[in-house]
Formats: sequence, structure tokens, C-alpha cells
Amino acid sequence: MKRYKAGRLGRLLAAAAVAAMTLGGCGGAQEAPVPAPAQDAVQTAQATEEAKPQETQEAQSTGVSGRKTGPEKTDQVEETAKEEEPEGRIYGEEPAEKRSRPAVDVRYTYEAPAEAPEYDIYIQPVEYLNQEYVLGMDLSSVLAEEASGVTWKNAAGQEQDLFEIFAENGLNYVRVRVWNDPFDAEGHGYGGGNCNAETAGIIGRRAAEVGMKLNVDFHYSDFWADPSKQMVPKAWADLNADEKAKALYTYTKESLESILDAGADVGMVQIGNEINPGMSGERFDANVIKLLKAGSQAVRDVAWEYDADIRIAVHFTDVDNPDGIYKKANWLKDQKLDYDIFGVSYYPYWHGPFENMQQVLASVRKITDKEVMILETAFPYTGEEGDGTGNSVSAEDITGQYQASVQCQAQAVRDVIAASAEAGAVGCFYWEGAWTPVSDGGYTANFPIWEEYGSGWASSYAADYDPKDAGVYYGGSSWDNQAFFDFGGTELPSLGVFRYLRTGTVCEPKVEMVEDPVIETAIGSAPEMPQRVNAIFNNRALNRTIDVEWSASDLAAVNTNKGGEYKVEGTYDGGKVVAVVKVMNVNFLANGSFEEEDASMWQVRYEGSADPTDVQTKASDAKTGEKAYHFWSTSDLFFDVYQTVTDLAPGTYGAAGFFQGGDCGDCDIYLYVQVGDKDPVTAKVTPNGWVQWQNPVIEGVEVAQGESVTVGFHVQAAAQGWGTMDDVELYRMTE
Repeated sequence: MKRYKAGRLGRLLAAAAVAAMTLGGCGGAQEAPVPAPAQDAVQTAQATEEAKPQETQEAQSTGVSGRKTGPEKTDQVEETAKEEEPEGRIYGEEPAEKRSRPAVDVRYTYEAPAEAPEYDIYIQPVEYLNQEYVLGMDLSSVLAEEASGVTWKNAAGQEQDLFEIFAENGLNYVRVRVWNDPFDAEGHGYGGGNCNAETAGIIGRRAAEVGMKLNVDFHYSDFWADPSKQMVPKAWADLNADEKAKALYTYTKESLESILDAGADVGMVQIGNEINPGMSGERFDANVIKLLKAGSQAVRDVAWEYDADIRIAVHFTDVDNPDGIYKKANWLKDQKLDYDIFGVSYYPYWHGPFENMQQVLASVRKITDKEVMILETAFPYTGEEGDGTGNSVSAEDITGQYQASVQCQAQAVRDVIAASAEAGAVGCFYWEGAWTPVSDGGYTANFPIWEEYGSGWASSYAADYDPKDAGVYYGGSSWDNQAFFDFGGTELPSLGVFRYLRTGTVCEPKVEMVEDPVIETAIGSAPEMPQRVNAIFNNRALNRTIDVEWSASDLAAVNTNKGGEYKVEGTYDGGKVVAVVKVMNVNFLANGSFEEEDASMWQVRYEGSADPTDVQTKASDAKTGEKAYHFWSTSDLFFDVYQTVTDLAPGTYGAAGFFQGGDCGDCDIYLYVQVGDKDPVTAKVTPNGWVQWQNPVIEGVEVAQGESVTVGFHVQAAAQGWGTMDDVELYRMTE
């Protein structure tokens, strides 16, 4: 069913549909010599591992820096026997007969480089990388981008087919998301590429023509499915879980058949996208597993019909919460789900250190006896934005030995792949590496293009289906600074990381960045500035410290009489560095960042039958550290989390904290300070989404001798509301 508005994309779809029908009548098996992610090497490695003594197994994996990363024996991770055979048929009829796919002429075959070339950036080789490791690229928005007038240029500045550019750089897989019905009643697309089974077939065929396989990512929603929302498709809204499972089986089977009939070489299917909180509107495990088994059965049936080798992936995220991932892994095992790959999203700026990711992957392999894979990753090459829509990740979000640069983009991707492969992963997909601006005219010029062709992340037409998110924040690409092309569509040298992963490159050594030091000093104490700073080279093996000289005028401007942050510029041979000097308030609240094990000093006063709060260990939901005070409930929320301090010296005090949250409805949320029995002083908070941190501040609170002070957050919110509070402090402003 074609529901695109007339225009360039409509013509693309029509032409591709005619071609698919014409070729489909020819019959015959697909003959494209596309590189398949073989399982032999992985199975051999697993068999070898099972034959080793236990202590050898646990020490067999090492990290990027040579540190041990193999799974330790813990209460959460236990050695398990190979799982029993999955249950038999549950949904649908046995496939009656074999079917054939249209033949596809492959116009390009990738040839790997034999040795390290001279190149614009340095790429460290990953010498142990398996030749069958999946190197994938999500290109879901490509048709909408092309319909919007976008073209891409190769490194030589010549316009070239996007699929050819990626194939020539060593990518062997394309990933495409599939939504059930991403259109409103009038046929207007919701945006984000307006991705459905029809677009997936076109994208899959174009991938096959350059020797690339396809990963079909079913969201089982009409629009974005992710950890914050798993919305039911409009057509399934009135179905119970059993009815929904049957509908999902039929939808998956028919959609996958249409994608194969279009000429795609499907090698993998995801039955759900980042399904940690549920799927298709179902939150309870007993219902979600019905949907997963229905999807799995549909994929197996289609694979049998077409005599195709299609692996099934189940996709989760939040690897920075290992216990949560292990719970999901054990759940799938206990439920005997028939699948092949346990996949995770891993974004290095959101999901913690490489070592934790490696530990999680290695442990999941032991729990499930399944393959593991990184199904999403990305990294920015710039902190700028190119189309008038703010970026999901800014330069300020990048820490450690990386920055938003072309060199660091390649380095980060290389390091994710190297770390995951060491932990036993069989592949890695980069998310939307070509989602560039549709024009250089800014928001005003771009908006009507996004609306017509769906080339922004969301259009205004999505408001009826997703009023809380897309209906408020619709616009362009928030990912253009993480593409492998500049804002004009020209290939960046960082794309070569895939081509030169195994050989590496030769490049003139240079300082890529200098780590900006953070110096903390107590009120009344002068900051101790370092004499040397860490220099990060394009070749990380050359990293070392170098001399730095700090600006005397900047240092003189640091006021150590009150809390605050100051920037002090420094110079070194070849560049500049900026230090952040933090004059630290003395926090009179105990465990204000919730990092300590004992949180008993924080009290909770709530209405209802159950406390909706807990101290959550999840770095991506914390302002700093790994822990934050978290809340969520299926019923309306009404609570205070607070701490009372006594024996304060008289004076003027202030309080501050951080809050992030969403789905709170008509809410009343605020930070408060109450002195004795006096009326509290408040600072209102307006939750506006994940990691959109609010920083309420209250100052000028007078405290007399012997008066107690209570600092807390008050939350009144609708059912399903969620959020976290972190870094709460009470500090003295004057004597």
C-alpha cells in the first residue's frame, strides 16, 4: 500500500515496485555473491571454549588495553548448560511450498586492501578481527533523503550512489527499520524516513546490488520504538495479547516475504527494537514473550520457504545496567525463545566504559549460549548542527580521550568494534551514518521538505500517534553531526575506518587533543594547577604528558570565596587547553549524589500502597556517577524524598539539585528548603524528557542558631511518570 505523497520518493517507490514485479516473475534463486556472516568460526570458538578448563575459560578474553574482560562467576551470572530445543509451532500454518527470490545482478564486489596505506587519519589495525565479522550501517532514512534532494559525494568529491560508497569502504550489511503504518489517515508520513516494509524492500535490493546483506529491524510500532516508548500499532490497538501475537505473526511473515520478493538478501531479522520496557504496548513479560515467539516463528517459516539463511536477533539496550541485561538474558532462556543473536545498543557517550560492555557481552554469551552483537553505535565528528534542529549529542557530552572530531569518530568506532570482538561479538552496526541535512537553508527552508518527504526525525503529522514526543519536538535530523559525511554530503575520512580495520593506516603523528583538566578546590583555597597535561595523539600509542602554562589573568579571576566554576586557559607547544576550576561548596547533606551504599539518611513520604522510589544504579540516568534517586509507578505518584540537617551554624544558605524525567502529565514537581516549621521555599521543575536535566536553585535562606533545615524534592505526577534526582546539596553562602 503506497501512502507517500506524490513526488520524487513516490516515483522511486513506483519504479522499484515495477522492477520487483518484473524480476519476481523470472523466478530462480538469488545468485549474488554477498559476504554472509558465517557462524562456523564462532561455533568453533565456542566448542574450543567448552573444552577448556574453567579457569582458562574465564581468562580467555582481554580488553583493549590488555585488561581481563572475561566474565567472572557472580550471583547474577551462572554457568549454564546448552538450552533445550525451542517449543514447536505456535502461530500460523506450516509453509506449504518453497518460493524463489528474484535474481539480482551484483555490480560491485568488495576487495579488501592488502596493506596499510597512507591516509588522512590514523587507524590502528584490529589484527585479530574475524573475516566474517558483520560491519553494518543503518540507512533507514536514505529514500526520504534522496526524495528531499540530498546527494552524496565520495572522498574525491564526485557524486556517487550511497550504497556504493559504503560497500567500497568495507561495509557488508545494511540495516533498515520497519514500522507497521507510519502515516496518518490522510496519508501524511510521520517522518524518520517513513519506513515501512515497502521502503525496506527497495533499500534491501539496492544493498544486494552492491553485495551487501540486509538486517530487517521490525519495531512493531507505527513509529519510533525505544526504551522510552513501545507503542502499539494503530491497527492492533484493540487486540488482546493473544490476538496481537497472531497479528504480529501474519504481519512479520507477509512483510518479510515482500522484502525478499523485492530482491533483498535478508541475512538477519530483529524481532523488536530496544525492547527493555516491553513491545507493541505490552509491558508484562508473559505477553511480550508471546509476541517474540510469534515473530520468531514467522521468520523461521519465511526462511524455510525461501531456503534462506536468516538469523533472528533480539535487541536490548542499557548495557550500563548489567543486572537488567542478565535478567533479560535469563528470561529468554527460561522461555525457550527460538533466536540466534542477543543484540545490544552501545553508544560510548551514554552506556559506560568499554570494559563494562565487554563484561556484559561475554556474560550474556555464557548465559544464553547465543551469539552477541552491537546492533547500534555512533559517534560525532563535530559539535555543530547543520539543519536547524539541535543535536542528540553535543561536543560537551564527549569526555575522556575522545572529542567531536573526524579522527576521534574513526577512533571511537574502531575501539567499539575491537572491544566487542574481543568479548566474542560477531558484528557491529553503525546507526544512520548518512543522515545529513536536506539543505543549508536552516530550519525555515528545511521544515517544508521534512514535512513533505519525512526526512526529519519526525513530522508534525506524527502528533496524533505520538503527542508527547513527536507532537512536541518534531523537526529535522538530530544526528547530522554523527554522519560519515559533512553537512554538504561529502564523505569524511573517518568512513575509512571500516575499510582499514584490519590493515590500519599510515599517518603523520600529531596531537589530536589535550585533555582539559578539572581542578576542584575548597572555598578559601587557591587552585593547584597542573604543570603538565595529557596529550592525546592520533596514534594513541604515542600519548604522553606535555608542559602547559596557565593564564595569570584567568587565575586571578577565580573567586575562591564562594562556590562556582571558572575556566582557565593554558597554552602548550602547538595549541591551547582549557582547565575547569571548580570552587566547591561544602555540602551539608550526607550522600547528596546517592553514590554511597547507605542512603538511609534520605527519607521518603508517599501516598499509596507502595514506595515508588529507589536508588537506581544506572550511569545513563544519573547526572554524575552511577547512582541517582529514581521513581516510577503504574499509579499516580505523590511523594517527597528529603533529608533533615541539624546543628548548622547561623547564616545564609542555598540549596540546589538536578532532576530529569518525563510522562508526568499534569504534574507539580519542585525542590524545596524548609527551615524549622516555617513555610518551605520552593523552586519549580518542569520535566521535559530523558537526560534533559533541570537544575533548580534556592538561595538566600536564613538559618538561625538551633534551627533545622530540610531539603527535598516533592513530586506529584501522573501514572507512568518517571524521573531521577541527583547531586542534591545544601551549602552556606555567608557567615
